[in-house]
Amino acid sequence: MKLKQLEGLLGSLQQFSNPKVELEQYPTGPHIASRLLYMAENTFGGISGKVVADFGCGCGTLGIASALLGAEHVIGIDVDSQSLEIASKNAADLELDIDFIWCDIKNLGWRDQSVNTVVMNPPFGTRKKGSDMEFLSIALKVASGAVYSLHKTTTRDIEKAASGDQEDFSVG
Repeated sequence: MKLKQLEGLLGSLQQFSNPKVELEQYPTGPHIASRLLYMAENTFGGISGKVVADFGCGCGTLGIASALLGAEHVIGIDVDSQSLEIASKNAADLELDIDFIWCDIKNLGWRDQSVNTVVMNPPFGTRKKGSDMEFLSIALKVASGAVYSLHKTTTRDIEKAASGDQEDFSVG
């Protein structure tokens, strides 16, 4: 799939009509989402044929992009049931088979390396300090391969906090 085609499909997705400030809900725009996932696939081979989890999936943009790029299986996880309803409708509208789980990431209970790849646009931690790092820590534990995560530019020490046992870790 071409980048512009992916961006166009993501641009057609329904987004939050009333984002919940306490959950730091904000949509991942089609421009950044398409480029992040296109790079993950075409530069690193991190999507096609992989089991991909979308942590804090919201309306499903990153998970849907993963499915469109050939992920073997996509699992979207969010604590907000209304977000999951929108994500499910978005996936159905594009005839994509994505599993959605209503769960707080902290209570996920997956064993180590349950998925190949994690994609996420976590809460930035402006309402609850450190929530982005909490998401990142869990993602690094359950992904056997890569974690693609969006963070605010003022987040410090991501590399230091996340690199722990990771032998091939980079921030870019």
